[in-house]
Amino acid sequence: MSIDLDREYNARATTPEVERIIAAYRARTDAAKAVLPWSTERYGPTEPERVDVYPAGEGAPVLVFIHGGYWRALDSADAGSMAPAFVAAGACVVSVNYTLAPAASLARIVDECRRALAWVHANIARFGGDPSRIHVAGSSAGGHLAGMMIAPGWQAALGLPERAVVGATLLSGLFDLRPLPATHINAWMRLDEASAARNSPALLPLPSGLPVVLAYGDTETGEFKRQTEDFARALREAGCEATVVPPRPRSNHFDLVFDFGEPGNLVFEATRRVMGI
Repeated sequence: MSIDLDREYNARATTPEVERIIAAYRARTDAAKAVLPWSTERYGPTEPERVDVYPAGEGAPVLVFIHGGYWRALDSADAGSMAPAFVAAGACVVSVNYTLAPAASLARIVDECRRALAWVHANIARFGGDPSRIHVAGSSAGGHLAGMMIAPGWQAALGLPERAVVGATLLSGLFDLRPLPATHINAWMRLDEASAARNSPALLPLPSGLPVVLAYGDTETGEFKRQTEDFARALREAGCEATVVPPRPRSNHFDLVFDFGEPGNLVFEATRRVMGI
């Protein structure tokens, strides 16, 4: 039976209230900034190359969060809703911004996120964070980018230790991009077979011994669920402790971000345990 890839990879089509949820990303981030100390810092020369830092005291583990938006939408200004919960739990939160497609290729976006991680490792102690306890997370396209951060082999070129990241939370990410050139997504991503493979975490060397939390929404398409389950299986085979959190009933691709910032939610609690907070 053939799969309608356009439908399977159209996350918005599975979520009728998507515009309301996306508007809430900015509103909840604004609310977080109203009650928490925070600052915007630059990790590169262009305007999009910046991070928002929410400190949590001396020696705090660090949660680096990468926003979604199918690599072409949203901003770090939409990606701080989880900061109050994690700061209250004792973690410094860093929300990463990056240049969006089609102005930037996926290779450039990956490079920017890796340089952002290098900036965090080199500078987060100034904000009280512990650079030896960095946990990377992301949702949707951000889940893919977080998956690229845990792949070994690129860290030395940026002056990072091989184990620069000690854990990850991947929320409904895409880990094998080879189906995407055949979908509407390629109108802005412009991937060919080779670039899709080069930027697929599932096709790169995998880490070993890394704790990874994975999740997807209850109402997502089969392909989004399959991508997470397949990547979790590959991580386990590589020697990682990879846990797929059971989806909350009626949760969707977009409100997973809110689950991530809600104490008591399985995604939040699994991440908190892995981070040791």
